[in-house]
Amino acid sequence: MEKIKLSVTLPVEAKTLFKAWLNSKSHSAFTGGVAKVNSKIGGNFTAWDGYISGKNLELRENQFIKQSWRTSEFAVDAEDSILELSFKEKNGKTTLELYHYHLQPGDGKKYLDGWKEFYFEPMRSYFNKVS
Repeated sequence: MEKIKLSVTLPVEAKTLFKAWLNSKSHSAFTGGVAKVNSKIGGNFTAWDGYISGKNLELRENQFIKQSWRTSEFAVDAEDSILELSFKEKNGKTTLELYHYHLQPGDGKKYLDGWKEFYFEPMRSYFNKVS
């Protein structure tokens, strides 16, 4: 199994970023793809027009999100991967630390690039405009 770690620092408070991740309208706005998000433990979500799906496994308000995560490209019999997001605020800016693991062999580089291109870059643009 493969794993990836990434981080991005955004000009936004941790609580704002945390709530945006778990809100359908905000998640859709900062990625540019339709998201249907649930903010409860055990709640299902989809993102990027249904390409991504999963379930909230653990939520610590304004600090941590753990989700099962898969894309429509996963083999039907493949286990879900796990996504952990940590929110660390300092001086009004938040570093989002992303740890994505239990990926299928060969998928690490693809999803590393995907997180950068389809999440971190649009998030930088979005949160720079709203801050």
